[in-house]
Amino acid sequence: MTKKRKSRGRSKGGKGSSGVVSCSNCGAAVPRDKAKKVTTRMSLVEPTLARELRQQGAYIASPTTVRFYCVSCSVHYGIVKVRAKSERRFR
Repeated sequence: MTKKRKSRGRSKGGKGSSGVVSCSNCGAAVPRDKAKKVTTRMSLVEPTLARELRQQGAYIASPTTVRFYCVSCSVHYGIVKVRAKSERRFR
């Protein structure tokens, strides 16, 4: 059978089956190594107030949020682009 991608769309290598995560957008069950992981930092304080507090010497914590997207949702949101056949095997 022909192989569209060198990694077959996954990053597991030869380690067997991997865990399953749910897509943050549609809720689909996606293998953890196939899902697209997006980490963002959230600000709990408004930017103007945060600037003033930093000038006073305060430390403002910004928690990170981790989201997993299935391939179709990540293409829809522009996290992953659709690439030409010649560019597909390379990053």
